[in-house]
Amino acid sequence: MTARGKFLVLEGIDGCGKSTQLRHLATWLPSSGLMPPGAGLICSREPGGTALGLALRQLLLHPPEGLAPHSRTELLLYAADRAQHVQQCIEPALAAGNWVLCDRFSGSTAAYQGYGRGLDQALIDQLEQLATAGLRPDLCLWLALDPLEAAQRRAGERADRIEAEGLAFLGRVHAGFSALAKRPGWQQVCGQGAVDQVQARLQACLQQWFVQNP
Repeated sequence: MTARGKFLVLEGIDGCGKSTQLRHLATWLPSSGLMPPGAGLICSREPGGTALGLALRQLLLHPPEGLAPHSRTELLLYAADRAQHVQQCIEPALAAGNWVLCDRFSGSTAAYQGYGRGLDQALIDQLEQLATAGLRPDLCLWLALDPLEAAQRRAGERADRIEAEGLAFLGRVHAGFSALAKRPGWQQVCGQGAVDQVQARLQACLQQWFVQNP
């Protein structure tokens, strides 16, 4: 019987270097010795990990002029994206013994819509249970970076609707991730410094984690 795969998530505020580090991990993990023989690595993201999710991502991040979703609508759209993502992509991959490496998951909803938007956490948890059917990542890696530095890194780049919310919003989201990172199944990794330094920290964290949690 095929052993169930592992579900890894990389979380963090916009500008923390998450997408860059996910590409490095996607290259490193298959040769790291952590994955069992025969297991594949599926890389995905939220929102947008499925064809339906790509349409929802466009509505969430680049809606038509004057048609930005209200906060509760935004939360429901993220939940719809996650429900489709779990059922169509993540669960089948894990059941087949493959590993899944995902750019954002439920932690981002708690941080952005909970701490950032101020929506009721009980409502978020209820929708989360519905969307995921109880699926939880084996490990969430929070790439921690000061919001001001993250904003400076993004200076001059075209911002999507969420990125354009400003530094105060980003600070609340950062505080949310800081609180979430104290939960079981989370590891905080410093996002400061050169790309290769952060990459080395992530690799060391993963190696230590799977020694302690085989």
